[in-house]
Amino acid sequence: MTSRLLFALTLTLVGLTQASSSRTGPLQARATPSAPAARQATPVFRPTVIARTPHDPAAFTEGFELSGDVLYESTGLEQQSEVRRTSLSTGRVLQRRSPPVSSVFGEGLTVLGGQLYQLTWKDGLAFVYDAASLRETGRFKYDGEGWGLTNDGQTLIMSNGSSALTFRDPRTFEVRRSLNVTDNGMPVTRLNELEYAGGSIWANVWLTNRIARIDPKSGRVTAWLDVSELSREAVSVSAKAGRTLSFDDVPNGIAYNRAAGTLLLTGKRWPTVFEVRVPDLGPATP
Repeated sequence: MTSRLLFALTLTLVGLTQASSSRTGPLQARATPSAPAARQATPVFRPTVIARTPHDPAAFTEGFELSGDVLYESTGLEQQSEVRRTSLSTGRVLQRRSPPVSSVFGEGLTVLGGQLYQLTWKDGLAFVYDAASLRETGRFKYDGEGWGLTNDGQTLIMSNGSSALTFRDPRTFEVRRSLNVTDNGMPVTRLNELEYAGGSIWANVWLTNRIARIDPKSGRVTAWLDVSELSREAVSVSAKAGRTLSFDDVPNGIAYNRAAGTLLLTGKRWPTVFEVRVPDLGPATP
């Protein structure tokens, strides 16, 4: 009886093994699911301030760019918007003009090929000026809102307050391609003022104290720049001068000093332009 029982049990085990193999393959060949890879936190840097220059505390800054030794700035608000040429060393306004349509809300700007391009918020108009004289040389229409504008030396790069950036032909303003900006797979919205520097796109995120460093090919945020200390200083300096910054007087202005390998940072109605050093940014051409 014992030998029969052992024989029967052996046959049963063999059958179960064969049945299992026919559905899932041999036991030793089964793959063990690997645990999902842990997401790496995006690095956060703080800028090192190396210089400060005055900034017009009445300027509701929307666009900010350095070309040569001249700072170009566009300001917002209806009936108050301007395009300006400003001295880098003193902060003095050298030249200013209102948009050709006075009712628009001015937004981001950039200089490319001797031309200055300026966006408007909800009017769907981009104005083009001669960068030296600020004389209007053209205009384009586009769909949706305009927020920030920069260029990579060949193509205009535009934000509209979402997580999307559009790359546009400077001759026609037509969209060449779009890029969705993400941080660890999540969309980064409210992208505002832009600057192309050191091979990356830098973007103020509206109503925050953070600037995103963006890979222009993948759209991935490769680092964050925390400018909280600059915001606190702007509030403090304004208060000492009898001015109170409101909730929307946020960081919004990034200009690349290519020769020095630094960034110039300011904000809406801030009294100061901060020249800062940040990691992995040195003298380079776009």
